[in-house]
Amino acid sequence: LQKLIHLLQATDDPLIQEQALITLSNSAAFSVNQDIIRNLDGLSVIGGMLSNCIPKVKEKALNALNNLSMNIKNQEEIQVFITQVCRTVESAPQNSEVQLAGLRLLTNMSVTSDYHQKMINSIPCFLHLLSEGTESTQIQVLKVLVNLSANPAMTRHLLRAQV
Repeated sequence: LQKLIHLLQATDDPLIQEQALITLSNSAAFSVNQDIIRNLDGLSVIGGMLSNCIPKVKEKALNALNNLSMNIKNQEEIQVFITQVCRTVESAPQNSEVQLAGLRLLTNMSVTSDYHQKMINSIPCFLHLLSEGTESTQIQVLKVLVNLSANPAMTRHLLRAQV
């Protein structure tokens, strides 16, 4: 895991980055690896890949963070990327794999109300995707919206959103 994280930092080759992110994502299926990746500063390295302009690299980074977000301690670190993930969801081509990967991560990050405030500005985008997206996009958006609606503090923001 340490070598993969180092490789991710050291290379500019998108194919290598993509494969390293896939391997880290698969490794995150095991809770012990989630802790190891966090302790090796892997979350910030993977989060840095969200700025990558290659869609496949960005998608794989979102998938890796999604798998790593199943851990509460990891969520505490991943939350710094929520605003960037929301912007990615808004700017990605509609119904693209990047957009879906971002929505899956936001779903996990919105299970508790801890980070709902960071998603408020994206509510209009979510509602737009709900009406314009494909079925898989709509399902993913609904999961985020259901999580947000479970928080009474979000009611006003959900009802006032301009679409």
